[in-house]
Amino acid sequence: MSGFLLEYLPILIVFGIATVLSLLFLVAAKIMAPASGDVEKLSTYECGFNAFDDSRMKFDVQFYLVAILFIIFDLEIAFLFPYAVSLDKVGIYGWAVVMIFLSELIWGLYYAWKKGALDWQ
Repeated sequence: MSGFLLEYLPILIVFGIATVLSLLFLVAAKIMAPASGDVEKLSTYECGFNAFDDSRMKFDVQFYLVAILFIIFDLEIAFLFPYAVSLDKVGIYGWAVVMIFLSELIWGLYYAWKKGALDWQ
């Protein structure tokens, strides 16, 4: 049983080092960081909202719609990496499947474009 537990000793050591380092960074930040924010930190963010304002205010959904579309298309493009790595092994069947996938991706982008999801007003 002790030999089995000794196999996990390096994991426990790394976990202990990570815990000590993270606590050390938190304490150092608390000691060295300024207590109050400056004007730049409290200014309006890129999205146009005030940093500390009412959370129930009306907002433009366009920011979130563009972000969601970016995430969707970015993740779909990430599916192409395994295909690019194994390009010589997939053959004609793999090529056909990827072409179907890319055509669906293009049709989705075309649909979002025609619906006006990418228009900035």
